[in-house]
Amino acid sequence: MSDLVMDKSAKPRALAGIRVLDLSRVLAAPLAAQWLGDLGADVIKIERPGSGDESRTYGPPFLTDRDGNITDTAAFYLSCNRSKKSVTVDHSTPEGQALIRDLASKSDVVLENFRAGALKKYNLDYASLALVNRGWSIAR
Repeated sequence: MSDLVMDKSAKPRALAGIRVLDLSRVLAAPLAAQWLGDLGADVIKIERPGSGDESRTYGPPFLTDRDGNITDTAAFYLSCNRSKKSVTVDHSTPEGQALIRDLASKSDVVLENFRAGALKKYNLDYASLALVNRGWSIAR
């Protein structure tokens, strides 16, 4: 088993030094962010307070606790969110929007997969975030 564990200190990885702000949720986009993290990017995942990413409950299979009891945390969620730092932020509040803008200003990539136009009402769309960081890329 130890042969399969990645030794992150062994050699520089392709995306080392790149910060990704991951606003994604559900299926494909979290997987894309996982790959960026696997390649060495510093990925910061934003989740909703309370319930988090919808994929936390996509299963089976589900994680079991130390006593062997099945939990409500899906294996899919755990696999797609490895190598990420996760924080909860309510993007519908002015405080949450300010925090996301601050993180975007310090990120090289913003990854999101909200419905087209959904982030505009919170001033978190591409045009709004480009005002705080003109040097980053957005992936949709």
